[in-house]
Amino acid sequence: MELNDAIRTTFSARDYTGEELSDETLYDILETARFAPSGGNRQGNRVIIVRDQATKDRISDLNIPAAKRYVAQVKAGENPWNAVVPTAVSDAEIEATEPVPLLTEPFKTASAVLVFLVDLRVVASVDQYLDRIGIISGASIYPFVWNVLLLARQAGYGGTITTLAVTQEPAMRELLGIPEGFGVCAVVPLGKPVKQLTKLRRLSVEELATCERFDGETFAKP
Repeated sequence: MELNDAIRTTFSARDYTGEELSDETLYDILETARFAPSGGNRQGNRVIIVRDQATKDRISDLNIPAAKRYVAQVKAGENPWNAVVPTAVSDAEIEATEPVPLLTEPFKTASAVLVFLVDLRVVASVDQYLDRIGIISGASIYPFVWNVLLLARQAGYGGTITTLAVTQEPAMRELLGIPEGFGVCAVVPLGKPVKQLTKLRRLSVEELATCERFDGETFAKP
């Protein structure tokens, strides 16, 4: 598969056929994905491959509290888990909300669940003193995660980046034996998609790119 095709057709796959993702295929995916860049080339990225069904079920359960909040905020017309605009949804409303299966079931039915970690002792968090939520540290782990998804697509498999279980990081640490100093960054279920999407909806170049300034001229195709 051409790189352009992989980029244009790698979607968030959450519904799987049950077909096995072999260790051989997964190794080949990681063998190439590991060439992703990281800050200072310090390579603090790590990944735990989970196939045990009981462990996958537990990871699914750990998504439930954050999934409840996600659904409750969507129903209230909010952007879930946003750090800029405070939520108006109460804790009681969140607790009474049923999480949708889309946010919990993929971990149970995936052939493998990949838990991505980053060694926080080697990342350069250059935005740590800014008065906003930190995001720069992710540059040392998410290129690796995305490489895995692109390569899975090339191999005929699919998955999605999820982060709801990260809200239960202490429980994830205990479940998977994650040492202090490592942050859980993404939990990615992988499997053979029930259907393969080929047309994805994304902003056009004209909607996302401007020249010279944020309010500058729209960057258009010559």
